[in-house]
Parts: sequence; C-alpha cells; structure tokens
Amino acid sequence: MTESAETADLRPNPAVLIGAGGALAILSAAFLPWSVAIASTVLGVLMIAGADVDARTYLLPDAVTFGATLAGIVAAPFMDPVDPWLAGASAVARALGCAATLALVRAGYARMRHQEGLGFGDVKLAAAVGAWLRLDAIPLCFALAASAALVSVLFAHLRGHTIERATRLPFGAFLCPSLWLVFYAGALSS
Repeated sequence: MTESAETADLRPNPAVLIGAGGALAILSAAFLPWSVAIASTVLGVLMIAGADVDARTYLLPDAVTFGATLAGIVAAPFMDPVDPWLAGASAVARALGCAATLALVRAGYARMRHQEGLGFGDVKLAAAVGAWLRLDAIPLCFALAASAALVSVLFAHLRGHTIERATRLPFGAFLCPSLWLVFYAGALSS
C-alpha cells in the first residue's frame, strides 16, 4: 500500500543523495568544462532526489520538478556564450512544449482508458527535460526512460511478480536518471 500525498515523506534519502551526488560531481568535474560540470552536478543531484522519492512514493516533489526546470532555464545562457538570450528563450520554449505534449498524452490516455496513466509530476518533469536538453535529444530521453521501465517490468515478471494492466510504475524514477544521462552524454560529445 502506498502512502497518501499528505503523509508521504518527500525527502530523499540523505545517504543516496550524498553518495550518488558526490559520484556525479566527480564524474562531471573530471570530464566536463567547469560551467557545464556545475550544471551537470546540479541536475544530477535533483534527478537523484526525484528518482529516489518517486520510487518510494509514486510522487515527484515540486521542489525537484520546478527546481530542475528553473535550473535548466538559468543554466542555458551560461552553457551557450555565443547567444545566451536565444539559449534561455529556447530552454523556456522547449520546457513549455515538452510539458504541453506530455499533458496532452496524459489527457488522451485518461480519456481513452478512463483512468490516470501519468501523474502531474511526470508532466512537470517533462518541462525539466525540455529545459535541459536540445530538441533532438528529447525523444532519446523519453525512449531511454520507457525502455528502462519496460526492462524493469520484465525483470519483475521473471521474478514472479504479478504484472497487470493497472500495475503502477513510478515513471519519474526512470525519467530522472535518463534526463541526466542524456544531458551528460550530450555535454561529453560537444
């Protein structure tokens, strides 16, 4: 049984946050330019917190989703010194577009199936995906998250867990690490 939104502990596990966040910071500092490494570390810590909380509670805290979106919009001009104003405006446009697209998917699914398939936290996290990633990398991020979720379901089935059409899955727990991985890979290749 899951906790209700009012009683759920939406704080990440400090040991996980410090350990994994430290590892991401070291990895980012070792291979990325400093400004991008700082952005990567901020994004990584937020995504670790989001994945940890969503995996336990099926909820994505607003502090994570809004924080990641705002951080992506603020970081965009610093990561593109050639045209910082365009970079910031593009991040805002991609964030709005991503959130709107996932909100339409959410509404369409609910209309067709008469039940919720995605939570609002996933829609808000989609805004962060748009704020941080180039337009061509956004589909890759969602494909990676969906593939990881499917593999997780397959392993659960192989371990004997009952998987039904209504089985809940914390999609944010897969989308958070996918966002950081796609951002990091893109930063390495540029």
